[in-house]
Amino acid sequence: MNRRRDAAAAPPGAHDGLVVATYGRHLLVEADDRTRTRCHPRGKRQEAVVGDRVRWTPSGDEGVVDTVLPRRNVLFRQDALRTKVFAANLDQVLVLLAAEPTFAEPQLARALIAARQAGIEALIALNKRDVQPAFTEAWARLAPYRAMGEAVLPLQLQGDDASADADLTALTERLRGRVTLVMGASGVGKSTLVNRLVPHAQADTQAISRALGTGRHTTTRTSWYWLDDGDGGAIIDSPGFHEFGLHHIAPEALARWMPDLAPYVGQCRFHNCTHRREPGCAIQAAIAPRGPIAPHRWRLYHDLYEELTAACTP
Repeated sequence: MNRRRDAAAAPPGAHDGLVVATYGRHLLVEADDRTRTRCHPRGKRQEAVVGDRVRWTPSGDEGVVDTVLPRRNVLFRQDALRTKVFAANLDQVLVLLAAEPTFAEPQLARALIAARQAGIEALIALNKRDVQPAFTEAWARLAPYRAMGEAVLPLQLQGDDASADADLTALTERLRGRVTLVMGASGVGKSTLVNRLVPHAQADTQAISRALGTGRHTTTRTSWYWLDDGDGGAIIDSPGFHEFGLHHIAPEALARWMPDLAPYVGQCRFHNCTHRREPGCAIQAAIAPRGPIAPHRWRLYHDLYEELTAACTP
């Protein structure tokens, strides 16, 4: 995912900029003074994504992206059919869940595995604390994630009482000065969150739509919004997703990207243990009630391992 042309060979009149929105083959590139230019990639292959630093040259009122500068990380998903890149150069990923609709734990786990494999910190927020008893039940389902050290925050985006304000303040502090990709399924409150964090987000969205020549209600676009935190913080709003393929991860590496399993990697009797049925497996020995690994987490690992193994089979 990091193939790049030599960034040192800058063409005459070139500018460096930040990709703040993409739609199809259209890019919106922002200069250091926050002015934005609609650009197109040079050639047929589109490699630039939101969060990328690029080198571009003017072409009339628009621009042409010549080079994608080296990335420090990139978050993507991959299945048998295609690779979908979300964003690049991230500080963290915020996975937004809700008490209703009920979240799918396999999708949550896949997003966290992809983030950890990419070297990106993750943060989970559970919205709709005012919806009971659904919130209490959902919060209990996240207990294994809190136990393994994942950051999990309660959230109430609707309402203006003291607890709702405190929730949003706690989340805002974790976003300050950082570039955060916000991920979430339809109905969890992602648009509400963006509008709460960035009061001018709707105006920005309309301006981006005009610049890219897309409809006002485009749902397939990824966009960058600056936070008014004074520290350079930003959030990236990404489209929702129904599936999250992990075919870019080797089956034998899977356990190390699951924080509750990772401490036991390398402690098995056999060096090539797959942690599924071999004797002397340290991970199987740590499954509750004998150890701290929740049984459903091991079953999730088992299912993912089978999926990734099948993907590697010709």
